[in-house]
Amino acid sequence: MLPNRTGFIYIPDYLNHLTGTGHPESPQRLTSIVNRLQKSPMWEKLEKVSPTSANPEIIKLVHPDYYIEHVKTTCDMGYSYLDSGDTGICVDSHRVALLAVGGMVGAIDGLFTGELHTAFCAVRPPGHHAEVDTAMGFCLFNNVAIAARYAQSRYEIQKVLILDWDVHHGNGTQHIFERDPNIFYISIHQYPFYPGTGSQEETGYGEGLGTTINFPLSVGCGDKEYLDIFQNKIPDIVMKFSPELIILSAGFDAHQLDPMAGMELSTDAYREMTQIMVKLATEVSNGKLLSSLEGGYNLTALAESVETHLMSLGQYDE
Repeated sequence: MLPNRTGFIYIPDYLNHLTGTGHPESPQRLTSIVNRLQKSPMWEKLEKVSPTSANPEIIKLVHPDYYIEHVKTTCDMGYSYLDSGDTGICVDSHRVALLAVGGMVGAIDGLFTGELHTAFCAVRPPGHHAEVDTAMGFCLFNNVAIAARYAQSRYEIQKVLILDWDVHHGNGTQHIFERDPNIFYISIHQYPFYPGTGSQEETGYGEGLGTTINFPLSVGCGDKEYLDIFQNKIPDIVMKFSPELIILSAGFDAHQLDPMAGMELSTDAYREMTQIMVKLATEVSNGKLLSSLEGGYNLTALAESVETHLMSLGQYDE
């Protein structure tokens, strides 16, 4: 297998998480991505991985039993929302959420067994707003947090860096790890904005003080502001922390066409941001870079940005 082989983790079951008519986090997000990728010349180069359901014991690395049961029971009973009015669910949502985590677990396995060099998890529901015991912001289980804990537990690594470039601050991920010195969380997001967290003053607590860094940006920021951070600030942070794994919470809703926010990123900026992270992963984590889909709600911009992201992950555009 080629050393830069990139995994594309996806299963059609992800479309069965139904959030309700008009909800922005819709199955069409994934169909738009897959349809575009299937027409791309790199499609045949991707390693397609169909995930299996995650063992609930893996979910417990982050979420307590009572919360996992709460998610299952609420879905089984046919409720339309979980915990907050923006987190739409259906009877199949718990099963699909387990598959989303399973996709992350499968990607971690691929990276650490050497079958994959990088991986992109086209999963639903997303995860970075999910707190330890509360669903919010379209998120049920915190996919990236569980992946980080699984990598530590299964492969006995110590340090993981999570970089979140979704336009919304990943409150759940930050809160889960804010006291942990071995998980470094970086977020670049519109601020002030939903969910209200993510100020520069939020830097962690106790032993984890200093392993949270937020880059809150004003509405209207675009390529110049983002790329300045990626070129001049992110590399020093990553090199100093020297993680054994890098995980991206890859939301594409800071795109200039996205209706859910007010940022001005171009598709090309996502290419450059990804290229920088691939280069850093090569230097500090033996190339191990896992990306997980978070937001992105203009279907055309989302599909185009994900294609660009995957081309850079696999170094297919070089």
